[in-house]
Amino acid sequence: MKMKTNLSNLLTEAEREQTSPPTEPKDAATLILIDRSGPTPKVLLGRRHQGHKFMPGKFVYPGGRIEASDAAMTAAGELHPDAESKLRERVTQAGTASPRAFALAAIRETFEETGLLLGEKRSQPPAVPGGLWEGFAKAGVYPDLTRMYFIARAVTPPRRPRRFDTRFFTADAQSIAHRIDGVIGPDSELVELVWVPLAEAKRLDMPTITGVVLEELDVRVAAGMAHSLPVPFYFMENKEFFRELL
Repeated sequence: MKMKTNLSNLLTEAEREQTSPPTEPKDAATLILIDRSGPTPKVLLGRRHQGHKFMPGKFVYPGGRIEASDAAMTAAGELHPDAESKLRERVTQAGTASPRAFALAAIRETFEETGLLLGEKRSQPPAVPGGLWEGFAKAGVYPDLTRMYFIARAVTPPRRPRRFDTRFFTADAQSIAHRIDGVIGPDSELVELVWVPLAEAKRLDMPTITGVVLEELDVRVAAGMAHSLPVPFYFMENKEFFRELL
């Protein structure tokens, strides 16, 4: 069942702008790394370069568009059936990426933007489809989709300059199998990375949907972080925002 939300009231003036030509949203995926080793859960956020046209200076999770090669990447384990099932719900657009492609894209984008490789390290390198996945072969890291939790989905409103149909995942910081230094810096897409307690993270300068998903993550952590928990889906219809549980 879909229900109206007050998301419109939370948007900034820039986020309300809907004057661009109509476009179909692009499939995208993003990942929230969470560290629950201490008394207070912390999440990993990156601050975007101030020179970017898209969300300059904002704190975001690593993420981006799905690449054609993502679905072909070797993995140590596959998605939980509940997560895969929810990723297939409410899919009407022809050519939508497969569930595993979304999860793998979130892992690849995290590597590209932070230098962190998530998965399982083995002596035999994985077979890779090329591109940035070559970094996983060099490090001997196999992405492990069993550690990926699908926690939210959101579609950018119509007539925005850039539109995405984004699937949000979370994974524990213990999933980090390897790190490559030098990815973050003053000339990079993300100029800094910070581990921030959940409660404090909500006060950072971030896109509205980023903060909304943090709230959803907080609720999910309290509920036990099970794959069977419902996944909220945010979208706009007739100029009103709705939240539907998958």
